[in-house]
Amino acid sequence: MNVQIIDRELERLDGLWEDGLSDSYRSYLDSVTRFGAAAQSKLALAAALIEIGIRLQGLGGRAAPAPTLLMGDLCLARGSRLLADAAPQKVQVAFARAIEQMSSAAASGDTTPPARELLAGAFKAE
Repeated sequence: MNVQIIDRELERLDGLWEDGLSDSYRSYLDSVTRFGAAAQSKLALAAALIEIGIRLQGLGGRAAPAPTLLMGDLCLARGSRLLADAAPQKVQVAFARAIEQMSSAAASGDTTPPARELLAGAFKAE
């Protein structure tokens, strides 16, 4: 695990690491083993940030309060930036499609697989 990358990216995201982000990060590490060692921590953190960002925004539920919504936006922005920096384009597109699938299902009241399952699956894109 590249602690410097994680520390830098968690700036202004106080409390999220202890509130589930660390568990999400660790769960995604198994999904990124096919990528280079330098990219693995960035990709796992990107997926974890996106998963937490979606949760914070309350996708499919009641609208989150403004501070929580903004924290979710920050998580999504940082996760997207990390993906753009470290993931192949096909993986980036697969992430966008997974998020689109979750958003579409939430808007129509349909169910979808859990976010973690969809995002982990996006790492398999080739």
